[in-house]
Amino acid sequence: MMKSILMIGQSNMAGRGFINEVPLICNERIQMLRNGRWQMMAEPVNYDRPVAGVGLAGAFAAMWCMEHEDNKIGLIPCAEGGSSLADWSVEQTLYQHAVSESRFAMQDTELVGILWHQGENDSFGGSYRTYYEKLEVIVTQLRKDLKAEKVPFIMGGLGDYLGKSGFGLNCTEYEMVNQELRRFASEQANTYFVTAAGLTSNPDGIHINAVSQRRFGIRYYEAFSKKKNVLSPLENEMELLDKCILNKPYTKGEKLYLEMMKFSTGKISYDEFVKNF
Repeated sequence: MMKSILMIGQSNMAGRGFINEVPLICNERIQMLRNGRWQMMAEPVNYDRPVAGVGLAGAFAAMWCMEHEDNKIGLIPCAEGGSSLADWSVEQTLYQHAVSESRFAMQDTELVGILWHQGENDSFGGSYRTYYEKLEVIVTQLRKDLKAEKVPFIMGGLGDYLGKSGFGLNCTEYEMVNQELRRFASEQANTYFVTAAGLTSNPDGIHINAVSQRRFGIRYYEAFSKKKNVLSPLENEMELLDKCILNKPYTKGEKLYLEMMKFSTGKISYDEFVKNF
């Protein structure tokens, strides 16, 4: 049975990295749930806005495939840009949608992980003071609704670039939110924290850039696979990215997909497409 991963949170889980800044991930064993069907992954995976781009889930899934050579993994994108923790309350639409999509996916997959990144919208105005309690209600109910008490819940920290420029200028309490996230991971079962230390943003000052999203995905996978907190950057992040993305040989199906993309976007002619296949 295919394994599946739920993606929830706000824009840095959905992904805002610029697609042209990183190598393409093309892997037919990575699927995404779209329009009620499993399709081969293409970024943006979590199309919540026209500006959606590279997120962390692609690198996470590429790492999973590297260590599970005979299996497929499915991504369940449910993140929503600009959402606060209150927007994820159990009675709200975002929560209900995530549960609905997960249950649909679980008809033919096994849910093995939940990836969470949220907090920028709660890093000002003192919202961090109630962050832990609100998150605990959400996670407890989510585990109950999905019968996922033992499923790893991976949560990423907020970047150190916040509070300095652009749209992130007002996020002055991000360190307090990070403290609550670390405390949550240390006190809750099957819950792990991943640091955003050393990651950098787009020029907007709030969204993690594409290269850093790839690195973040590697860290998320480290926490998921080792079932431990990742409190500092991994020494071999770029090496792992090369191994699971750049140095992966393409299958015949993947080559066909890439050529079809070139033809469909006007980069090659039909005759050139036919000649290649």
